[in-house]
Amino acid sequence: DQDDALYAALDHATKMAAVEVVYARSLYAGSAHASGPLSGEVLAVLSAEEPESIARGVSAVRDALAELFAFEAVGDGGVTLFAASIGRVGRYLAAQAGVPEGSSLGYLIAPPVEALVGLDAALKTADVRLVRFFGPPTETNFAGGYVTGPLDAVEAAARAFAAAVEAVASDPRRGG
Repeated sequence: DQDDALYAALDHATKMAAVEVVYARSLYAGSAHASGPLSGEVLAVLSAEEPESIARGVSAVRDALAELFAFEAVGDGGVTLFAASIGRVGRYLAAQAGVPEGSSLGYLIAPPVEALVGLDAALKTADVRLVRFFGPPTETNFAGGYVTGPLDAVEAAARAFAAAVEAVASDPRRGG
């Protein structure tokens, strides 16, 4: 039910199985205001030549959501962020970011104000390049972007993003 974690997990599936992401879309209003009991805030569809590949892809998505990708609560717990460092993107996120498959990618998302401060910190801290910007308002009222560069720089950018988001969340008048 968290869109950005699922998008990263879908990309993981393209590396683990012969699957393609044929549909992935965030839904308006977020998981707390879903349109139905099974809607969540994101819907995605995988496609493959044979059912076994779909099963491997779905398993890879589940594993990635359990082990690799999740939103994190910061500050007093009222703000969540997604700051994932992906060492080698698969077909899905490579196409979304406009980078070659196998590139390192920082996937950085937070509420709008926090995200803008966080992106600024990420870009000032590390030798990375912003390749996609998600400006507010998005379907889920978050913002952020993808950054690319050497893996160590992407990791440093993700840490700087998370620290800046936490600083704003902890003290909105002084943070960042």
